[in-house]
Amino acid sequence: MTSSIPFGARATANQVIAGVDLTRKWILVTGCNEEIGFETMNALAANGAHIFGLASSLASAKAACDQIGPRATPVECNLADLDSVVAAARMIRGLRVSLDAIIANAEVASPPTLRTRYGVELQFLSNHIGHFSLVNQLLELVRNGTGRIVIVSSSASIMRAPPGGIMFDNLDGHRFYDPMTFYGQSKFAVALYAKELSRRLRRRAIAVNSLHPGAPKGTVLRMDLLRPLRAVQQFMKSAAQRAATGALLAASPWVTGITGEYWSDCQVAKGNPLLNDSELAQRLWQASVQIVERITNATRIVSGCVIRREAIEH
Repeated sequence: MTSSIPFGARATANQVIAGVDLTRKWILVTGCNEEIGFETMNALAANGAHIFGLASSLASAKAACDQIGPRATPVECNLADLDSVVAAARMIRGLRVSLDAIIANAEVASPPTLRTRYGVELQFLSNHIGHFSLVNQLLELVRNGTGRIVIVSSSASIMRAPPGGIMFDNLDGHRFYDPMTFYGQSKFAVALYAKELSRRLRRRAIAVNSLHPGAPKGTVLRMDLLRPLRAVQQFMKSAAQRAATGALLAASPWVTGITGEYWSDCQVAKGNPLLNDSELAQRLWQASVQIVERITNATRIVSGCVIRREAIEH
């Protein structure tokens, strides 16, 4: 029962997996050079896990992994460049190791002006499409029965996503662009992807969950949302605290067998109601496949790695 999980908003990544032996476990973390990604990677490696640390450049990945030591292997993976995603997945598959967990953490957050690539708005491309392509290309490596996939979403998936969840007719921002609306859309998309992927992987008993990590300290709040300082501070988290829920979902025995949930503060939480819309989830899946297929111009890669039935049960 999730109600018995003895951790909450103030827990850190180190605390939620204290005493968990991760020796001989292989875990992939995207955005390993970002605050949450680094803290997650550091906690997992400290408990014995070997980490694939992914960042948009090899130099960034190496700089982060060098701080961890020999248990971290740097990998270049620019999620806004699907050729880079394919190369990263190919390299990892070539090592012939089984993955115990994938943590999709990297993000692009709220560029002030519209940025597109391949005709897709950058946040949707990097946060959702890049992870969709990467994770689905690595699914055959994830262990049946015990494997876990963790998708870092945000409360923006609830508060800032468009009313219909996904603006399928405006994925390039040609009709309008608002940074936070598009950020909310991208974070709703990753949570909806996690929900659908959990359904498709049930027969393999691979747990897939999404999460809100919490607001970082120093977050600038709108003046009309300001509360007394003490009330505001209780919602702010350090990087170690923001990494806690992801570390819990990736490695803790407390959450074994729990899948298809949206989490916050190390507990199952109420996500966007549209996460329960299975038709919307399938529409997003098909639209994502089509975008990846169009961008890579390689149907063989998509059909072999994204929708192969041996990897994903329909």
